[in-house]
Parts: sequence; structure tokens; C-alpha cells
Amino acid sequence: MATLKEVQLKIAGVKKTKQITSAMKMVATSRLRGAQLAMEAFRPYAEKYAEVLGSLAQKAGEGASPLLEAREEVKKVHVVLLTSDRGLCGGFNINLIDKAEKLIKEKEGEGVEISFTNFGKRGRDWARKEAQTRVDEYIGVVGSKVGFGVASTGGQKLINGFLSGEYDEVYLVYAEFVSMGRQVPVVQQLLPIPPIEVEEEEGGEDKPFQAEHICEPSADMLLGEMLPRNVYIQLYRGLLETSTSEHAARMSAMDNATQACSDMITDLQRVFNKARQAAITADLMDIVGGAEALKG
Repeated sequence: MATLKEVQLKIAGVKKTKQITSAMKMVATSRLRGAQLAMEAFRPYAEKYAEVLGSLAQKAGEGASPLLEAREEVKKVHVVLLTSDRGLCGGFNINLIDKAEKLIKEKEGEGVEISFTNFGKRGRDWARKEAQTRVDEYIGVVGSKVGFGVASTGGQKLINGFLSGEYDEVYLVYAEFVSMGRQVPVVQQLLPIPPIEVEEEEGGEDKPFQAEHICEPSADMLLGEMLPRNVYIQLYRGLLETSTSEHAARMSAMDNATQACSDMITDLQRVFNKARQAAITADLMDIVGGAEALKG
């Protein structure tokens, strides 16, 4: 059995750890609120933008923009992986990396080359460890106050690489914020911009789900401006979603760690009481034994 001093030191150490995890939970909670407000404010804009863009693309028809045209043969795939810069957020980064690995296995089975752009240290370190081809990296972006300039700069590089033939397809791997306890890794195709989905009407006719939009100037001219911006918007939305998901995952992880520390302190306190009682009992036995010896 551990001595009283050893148990006391363990209790003191766990209490300090509990203070740290509790403080980290409070920091994550405060940052989560701001990130969640920014994400929820941007979601309707991104969805409406995609709706208008789909309507314009249908009006313009085929060949409206090279950003809409799929390559006949896909040989090079580029993956934009969004992870956090810091740890202590449970399985958040592991889930994102697992999603990227599944995408790699799927594409490598088709005989294509894979390259990466990393947002966040955790994804960058994984790609470096696995000897993946890394084209670009952005550190200190996810988890902080994300600016649209970062997304536009990164998005323009992706567009240039696609148009020059460096990439045949570009995918975005990010964490979609569903709730405080659930963040889902998502793979989204950025380039070429995927076709607009249609829903089938009664009678067998396909009907676009987008509303009709009046275009001024022409749809072709608007697409030239809106298609590149759509890449920036989707990348920016992924950054906001991932940033919010990171804070939520860290808050949940620190809450669990704080609760675990409380349970450990309770168990150690019980061990301490048992050890102290055993020490008192041993002292009493010595006293009683000495007294009996003197009587004899």
C-alpha cells in the first residue's frame, strides 16, 4: 500500500491537472461561441450562393467555364486537408485524417497521384510523417479568427493549379459542425465544380430545385466572376466549420478530463483514508502491546 505522503502528492497533482483542464474548457467555450456565430451567419450565404450559381450554370449550358468541365482521364488528385494546430481535442484530428486516408486508398486504387494542401499543424505533421506530396501549408489559421483573405488566397492557388493541369480534381476534407457533441468529417469536391442536382417531378420530368433568376449581364459573364468566388466561399465555409468543430471537440474533451480528475481525486481520497486508518490502527496496537508488556 502507498504511504500517506505518496497519496497526498498524487491528490495534489491531480487537483492541479483538474484546474488546467477546467480552465481550458472555459477558454474553448468562450471561443466556441464566437466561431459558432460566424459559422451560422455564413451558412445561409454559402447555400444561397450555390443556388444562384447552379441556376446560372444551367442557363449558360455546357462549355461555359473550364472550372465546370470534368477531365476525361483523372491522373492527379489534390486534397485540401483541414485540421487543428493544437491537440487535446479528443479524436477530432484522427477522424479527419482517417477520412483523408480513405480517400487516398480509394483514389490510389484507380492509379492516380495524390498531393496535399494542409491547413493546420496536425494534418501537416501527418502528411510529413507518411511522406505524402505536400504542395502548400497554412499554419495558425484553423481555430483562430478566420479571415476571408486566407480562403481567397488558397482558393486562387487551387484554381491556378487546376487550370494549368497540375490537378485534375480537387477535394476538401473538413469537419462539419452538427452539434456540440457531434462533428462529422466530410469530403467535398471543389474542382471541377460538381453538377447541380435535380429532383424528379411527377410525370418523369426533371425539375431543377433552384429558383429562376434574371441575369444582368449575361449568365456567361456572371459565371466568369462567380465560379472562382464559389471556390473561395466553399473553402472559407470549411474553415469556419472546422474551427467551430475544433472548439466544440476540445470543450467536450476537457469536460471529460475534468470529470475524470474528479473521479480520480475521490478514489485517491478513499485510498488516503484507508492508509491513514491503517496507520492509526498500527499505532494503537503498538501502544496496547507496550502497555500489556509493562503489566506483565
